[in-house]
Order: sequence, then structure tokens, then C-alpha cells
Amino acid sequence: MARIAIVGVGAIGGVTAALLQHAGHKLLLCTRRAMSGLSVDTPDGPVKVQETFVSDPSEVFEVDWVIVSTKAYDVAGAAKWLEKLCSNGAPVAVLQNGVEHRERFAPYIPMEQILPVMVDCPAERQTPERVRQRGVMHLKVPDNILGRDFVKLFAGTPADATTVPDFLSVVWRKLCFNSAGVLSALVLQPAGVVRGEAIGDVALQIIRECAAVARAEGANLEENVADVVLAAQRAAPADSVNSMLADRQAGRPVEIDARNGVIVRLGRKHGIVTPANTMAVALMEAMVLKA
Repeated sequence: MARIAIVGVGAIGGVTAALLQHAGHKLLLCTRRAMSGLSVDTPDGPVKVQETFVSDPSEVFEVDWVIVSTKAYDVAGAAKWLEKLCSNGAPVAVLQNGVEHRERFAPYIPMEQILPVMVDCPAERQTPERVRQRGVMHLKVPDNILGRDFVKLFAGTPADATTVPDFLSVVWRKLCFNSAGVLSALVLQPAGVVRGEAIGDVALQIIRECAAVARAEGANLEENVADVVLAAQRAAPADSVNSMLADRQAGRPVEIDARNGVIVRLGRKHGIVTPANTMAVALMEAMVLKA
């Protein structure tokens, strides 16, 4: 049994807490606002997470592992918890979108303590204290000592937690999926919007630009990755809501830089033009600033 702190208990943090409680670990749930409890509606039935909740970084103690599942734009907020939690050198697993997990936290903790995690889980926070999990949580990590130890935390749970030899390709392929999600957030419609021909064509452009930058970064992706991704998105439940759409509907900041901005930034670095992503970023930033 390990002592594990989860920083950020939204949809992903909530599902992670339910799984680790199932595994028998001792949890410390670190939240920005005070919470009296957490219920997770999992595919196997409802789970009441009965662990310790804290909302003040000064009240925490050292743990064996820290799992950060805040949004990518809230790294500075998450970092406030790390000094005490990591006082004994605890590793930090970063469950966030994008491809810059280590870079975001490098200013706060040594790089060798940071474990990037590709997380894929259809889940939505329905209220501050209730999460709906629609399917299996998939967790992919680099095949190293930290990665193998992280996978062991989920032994005996329904999670699909595995190490992978080529993490770079895995995390960029996930970004291909995430990149087109900006369209749903822009038009304020759930996932079914990409079933339309015109929106589908724009999604293909966004994904192809992402794949081109990914390959320049060293990722190994299939030639038809955009078609594969769009087909999978069109086969998903039409009413499913991605996190960027949920954040925009709730009036919260959105992860536009981690999901599409990074494609534009790294595209410039490699001399790759990314007009579809550039426009998506500009539109989203203008809309969020207005809201």
C-alpha cells in the first residue's frame, strides 16, 4: 500500500482516485476548493471515494507518489502542493493533455522525478462532487523504473495501465485525437459535430498538421492517421463532451495552448505551416477573452 496524493480532483482525478482506492492505497486528495466527498459513476457501478480531502497546501504531508491531474494551464497552482508532498523525493506522475508534461513541471521539481502519463478516459465531471466515467481508463507511460512502479499502483484495478517503449509516438497520437476536439468547443456542440462533411474536412486538416509536426519531433505515426482518428471520433457517442467544450460551457479557461497551440509553436520551430490550427487557436483565444 502506498501513500498517494492526487492534485486536482476533476473528471480524470476523480476516476484515478476511485481506482487507487480500489487498489487499497491511502489517498490524499488535494483540491482548490473544499470538498466533502466524491462519487464516481463507473462502468461497474457507483463508487464513493472515502479518503482525506485537503484544500490548503500547508496541511499536506510527504507521500510516496504524487499524481497531478489538473488542467495544463494550471501548472503554477498545482506546483504549490509539491514542496511538502515531495519533501522525501516522491515522483510526480503528470496526467495532462499535450506533449509537454516534463517541460511544464521542470521549473518546480527535478526532471528525473517527473513521469509523463498519457491518459485516455471518457469521463465528465457532472457536479463538483460527482464524476461520470463512460469507459475504461487507459494509462500509458515510458518503459523505465518510474513507469513500471507507476503501473504497479493500479494492479488489480479495471484500469489499463501499461508501459510502452515508444512513449513519444503514443503521446503525439493522442494529441492527434485531442487536436480536432477544438472544433466541438468552438461551435459549442458535442462530439457528433464532426460527422458533418464540412466540419469533418476541417478536422482532417487539423489532425494532418498535428501529424506532420509529430513526425518532425520524431514520432512514428501511420500515414493515414488523420483518417483513422476521424473515423474513431465519428464512431464515438454523438453526445459525448470533451474537456475543452466542458470548460468553455462552464466559463473556465481552456487548454488551447496544450492541445493546439503547441502544434503551432513546434510547427514554426520545424518550418511547418499549420493554418488550420493557427486559426483555431486565434478564434478560441478571442472567444475566451470575450467571455
